[in-house]
Amino acid sequence: MKMAEIKELTTQELKERLVSEEEALVRLKLNHAVSPLENPSQIKAIRKNIARINTELSLRDNK
Repeated sequence: MKMAEIKELTTQELKERLVSEEEALVRLKLNHAVSPLENPSQIKAIRKNIARINTELSLRDNK
């Protein structure tokens, strides 16, 4: 997910997306702990998406 896509979403949609991304991250980490993932870079991508969403939410709170 790119920043341009994130900026188009409403605050409520961002919060919902943040919850779903965090859940996906937990699932991936658990699956990776049990057996190695085929593509472990997915974890990194989800972490970056979470950071992007948190950045946009904090920017909106400061306005």
